[in-house]
Amino acid sequence: MADSDPLSSLTDAERSDVQQYISVTDQGVTPAIQQLRQAQWNVEVAVNRFFEGGFTTTDATAAAAVQAEDARARRLASTATPVNSALRRNLRPAPRIVPQPNSPSRRAPMLLTVLLYPLSFLWRLTGSILGLFYMLFPFLPRLRGLNRNTASTPVRRSQNPRDTAARFIRTFEEENTGSPKLPWLEGSYAEALDTAKSQLRFLLVILESDEHDDTAAFNLRTLTSPEVVNLIQENNLILWGGSVQESEAYQVSTALNCTKYPFAALIAFAPGATSAQSSQGMSVITRIAGFVEAGTFVRKLQSAINVHDQSLDTVRAQRAAQEESRALVEAQRRAYEDSLRSDRERSQREREAAERERREREEAERKQREAEELEEKREQWRRWRKARLQEEPAANALRISIRTPDEKRIIRKFSKETPMEEVYAFVECLSVDDENAGGEEPKNYTHEYGFRLVETFPRKFYTPDDATIGETLRGSANLIVELLDDDDDGDEGDGD
Repeated sequence: MADSDPLSSLTDAERSDVQQYISVTDQGVTPAIQQLRQAQWNVEVAVNRFFEGGFTTTDATAAAAVQAEDARARRLASTATPVNSALRRNLRPAPRIVPQPNSPSRRAPMLLTVLLYPLSFLWRLTGSILGLFYMLFPFLPRLRGLNRNTASTPVRRSQNPRDTAARFIRTFEEENTGSPKLPWLEGSYAEALDTAKSQLRFLLVILESDEHDDTAAFNLRTLTSPEVVNLIQENNLILWGGSVQESEAYQVSTALNCTKYPFAALIAFAPGATSAQSSQGMSVITRIAGFVEAGTFVRKLQSAINVHDQSLDTVRAQRAAQEESRALVEAQRRAYEDSLRSDRERSQREREAAERERREREEAERKQREAEELEEKREQWRRWRKARLQEEPAANALRISIRTPDEKRIIRKFSKETPMEEVYAFVECLSVDDENAGGEEPKNYTHEYGFRLVETFPRKFYTPDDATIGETLRGSANLIVELLDDDDDGDEGDGD
């Protein structure tokens, strides 16, 4: 039961800080300890941050966005080759830190400010007196809380992570002019962590303090050395860094339990790690705190990479197999869609062909019906016109010889006053027997003669619109019946 008490692992001074902080903020024990740790056990700083909303939080929206990826990572981890026991014991979680955007500062209530003012004034006065005392007697042990207070580093408020990273990179390159350029990631820590997780690459996090004496030497002799540059390039490491004077880097240092600067952490996806050793599948597989020479820095990182890369190779192979399976499924889906589209297009062509055939058939049937109706009306007109032909005159008549297309010769007399159309009607009605003559004239029908009457010598043809036969023929005549083609229609009525 004692192990479950969060206060059991704290010193007496820290328990006192917790009780003091809870009495002011009314927080629970666990969040109070977390917030005091972020404030380096400075009660006054913790209280101010509490009312200004300055504590590290994990963006709920971002956490929800990576939840699906976490589930997939856990599935991979369940089948992946576990990290060997020696390395697993050294794994620590690498939380995903998402800085909150700037928000308007919230002042503490006036009553609380008035109540805390004597305590704040007394705290600062005591700190100043003890600071002077420790300056005069540096060999004396210092109180933990006061020491952290006097050594606390001011932290800038949260800004755009990309702008913060760009400023850090620019400052780093300006201070290390002439040194090899490092492939810094110009983005947020969360972006670097997500990239390392999705691409199964190692993430090297560099945290520095501008006030630390070893920072310049570490950058010049270690970080920009050819050995380290080659290590980063050969292993395709993602490099992210920041100054703890910036809000995001400070939050990352707190999450990674950074105790000494400069600080380096190698982070990677850790299949088989426990929840206490891994945050969202990502773990710190090795840490380097403080200044070390380039050779030591490279050996420690390369050793961790060599050991951990075996498990990553297994995950990479599994992801490659999954990607190949997805590609196969996608290819099958595309093939199915192509086949389905071809079937639809073929069905469409068949429907269009059937529709075209139907229209052509209906058009042919319509034309056939119209032709049959026209022939019926023509035959009806012949019977009607046969009954109305003029009788052959006995005197004062012209004798006309007519040769039909079937080489029959018919001789008939017509009155000189008979219109030429009457001769045409006589020829048209030759096929109608006398007993079938009669009936009504067909309605909505205009008869057209499909032949013409031609005189052989000199060659001359006559039309139904010509005048009487007495005026046209000027005596007896021999006429030939010539059937008309479509091309002959325009010649009708022409002379010799």
